[in-house]
Amino acid sequence: MVALFQNELHNDLVWALGYIPFGGADFGEIQAVAQAVGDGDDGVFHDAWLAMGERLTAEADTSLAKGHSASARDLYLRASVAYASSFRPLFGTPADPRLLSAFRRQMAAFDKGLSLGPQPAYPVTIPFGRTSMPGYFIAAQGCERKRRPLVIFNNGYDGTITDTYFACAVAASRRGYHSLLFDGPGQGAMLYEQGTALRPDWEVVMSAVVDFAEAMPIVDAKRIALSGWSLGGYLAPRAASGEKRIAALIADPGLWSIADGFRTFLVQSCGLALEAATNLGDVDQRIIDKADAAIVSNPSLDWKIRKRGYWTHGVDNLRAYFASAELFTMRTRADRISCPTLITQAENDPLAASARNFFDALSCPKTFMRFTAAEGADGHCEMRNRSLLNRRVLDWLDEQFDMHA
Repeated sequence: MVALFQNELHNDLVWALGYIPFGGADFGEIQAVAQAVGDGDDGVFHDAWLAMGERLTAEADTSLAKGHSASARDLYLRASVAYASSFRPLFGTPADPRLLSAFRRQMAAFDKGLSLGPQPAYPVTIPFGRTSMPGYFIAAQGCERKRRPLVIFNNGYDGTITDTYFACAVAASRRGYHSLLFDGPGQGAMLYEQGTALRPDWEVVMSAVVDFAEAMPIVDAKRIALSGWSLGGYLAPRAASGEKRIAALIADPGLWSIADGFRTFLVQSCGLALEAATNLGDVDQRIIDKADAAIVSNPSLDWKIRKRGYWTHGVDNLRAYFASAELFTMRTRADRISCPTLITQAENDPLAASARNFFDALSCPKTFMRFTAAEGADGHCEMRNRSLLNRRVLDWLDEQFDMHA
């Protein structure tokens, strides 16, 4: 990402730059927050983004009171992005009260903004066993009451529904697709409010989502696509390996395994013998201790693993986290995917390192799509050029679903 913030972790967590073309923020607003944060800590980062959210919400309230509903909509949606940005460094268990407060503000602003839109966009509740998953339906622009193809957008480790809306659903709606966004186990409200941990058998989760989608009269049940980004690059393929009603699959990037990246780290940096790296949950305690010390000393790794990872996986130590990570693999699942599949790989995205090998392991109709630094689309999930990503991905989907026939 563009280095606006002095703190490396803060810089990595500013996804709002990717939402500029889709109404999530403007560059100057993000730059102003960075200047307010300066060399401040996570609390200062939170406070600066929260102040932006409060300012935009107040402006939205004033605009709405004066009858300027279009401006109010824009402002509420921008506020939701500011609130969502504020709490990412605060991940961890028990949930930080500041995180919960900002998340609730985020969703309230998002709801208000969507309710003022020109096309139907509203929250939904997806039944899931004894509980339910929160979601949002976003109608295709100009086709609000027509039966259209649907894209189910699947988040990753730390994204929320608003992230998926700006990064993916706005572009899909403009292209004529209905969108369904949701928080599954270990994501958004299910993690923050319910404490529900992530699970590897995502086909079980997706079965409930597709059941819900098929019951919507304006959804073309024969043309339901599933698109996952970040960790969703594992979750979506895993779901498609067992849920055969998925008619097209997008993995951005294709993610073969959670554990493989840690495997490389332990071998190269912690002295783990290659032959002992088969199951990270079983490695020698001395290696675990060495890895733990390295993680604690690195703020970015500490956030990704000890704060985000432990909380999301529902564990409290590194060995348990590694054991859980080993369950998230496509090793015995890739050949079960039968629908047309698009695998992306962005240059300079460590999470995309396995994308080509993942692609080679597929036996279904498949397409590999690479994004480069020369295009301004390198880095994790092409966040500096989501416009390019969305154009190419939606062109591919148009071809799979004969959208122009």
